[in-house]
Amino acid sequence: MSTLQAPDDLRAALNGLLDGLPPNRAAQAVDRLIAAYRGATPTDAPILRDASDVAAYAAYRMPATYAAVRSALAEFQARAGTWAPATHLDVGGGTGAATWAVADAWRQDTHTSTVLDWSDAALTLGRELAAGADSAAVRDTEWRRAPLGGAVRLPESDLVTVSYVLGELDAAARVSVVAEAARAALGAVVIVEPGTPDGYARVIAARDQLLAAGYTVLAPCPHNGTCPIEGTDWCHFAARVNRSSLHRQIKGGSLPYEDEKFSYVAAARFPAEPAAGRVVRHPQIRKGQVLLDLCTRDDGLARSIITKKRHGDLYRAARDADSGDPWPPPAEESQDPTDS
Repeated sequence: MSTLQAPDDLRAALNGLLDGLPPNRAAQAVDRLIAAYRGATPTDAPILRDASDVAAYAAYRMPATYAAVRSALAEFQARAGTWAPATHLDVGGGTGAATWAVADAWRQDTHTSTVLDWSDAALTLGRELAAGADSAAVRDTEWRRAPLGGAVRLPESDLVTVSYVLGELDAAARVSVVAEAARAALGAVVIVEPGTPDGYARVIAARDQLLAAGYTVLAPCPHNGTCPIEGTDWCHFAARVNRSSLHRQIKGGSLPYEDEKFSYVAAARFPAEPAAGRVVRHPQIRKGQVLLDLCTRDDGLARSIITKKRHGDLYRAARDADSGDPWPPPAEESQDPTDS
């Protein structure tokens, strides 16, 4: 699994963020925020309530949120060809992790971003963090307070991102926000949620709405059909994030990294083709063979056995594959993903 590190300028902006905040206060705030984001209880008020909440969130969660969104954007870009947004709307963007990820994904600095959130404290800190960014797209972001439930009306934008926010909303508000994102997006919508059963369920519901609105799913699904996963299983992926000194200050931990699990859907209005298949479990590497569990365009969930003797270069690619990767690799896409 590759490690996705927040950009140097973002990490520099986060350094010292908790100066003056007692470590136990920061740890308590992080525990509460993690429970809120991963839980199933919606609210009609911002989860980020005050400056200390926002500082704790940004210090502990912003690098992981950035990594999850950046991973989803990378898979979207791999299928979207040369398409690039001129305008980006970050719905419920808080301190702007998705805005930093979009700026890194499209580095030409030719797009503008707008962050909408209902927390003044989050918008204030997001603006302060962005002021020192290397990217003009981040520095020039517009930070706008707006309610996220009810009859929200979103401005039209080429790309709309909705990350780690649907869990804050009740069922009716989630439907409203996704419907508005689908209407407002001129090109694409990317939705990211925690990689929990509840987060996955929210992503699947959003996927259904986007399909009903005429979108094509580009990632992670290799098709627009019904998700073949049933029962208690759920589709999720992981991005590895380096633990910073801020992480150790707040939560400790002996490992130098953590794995951010997330579920997502990336869908487009423009013509494009998803991958023929996608790896949905960590590959099982055995002597002379690799077992890949795949979600495929034609056969749903399937297992492919790639052998050293029979598949040559494809076997070497399978050994390097990871959960979330398209399969076959782009250079081999003409091959049936389940051919063993």
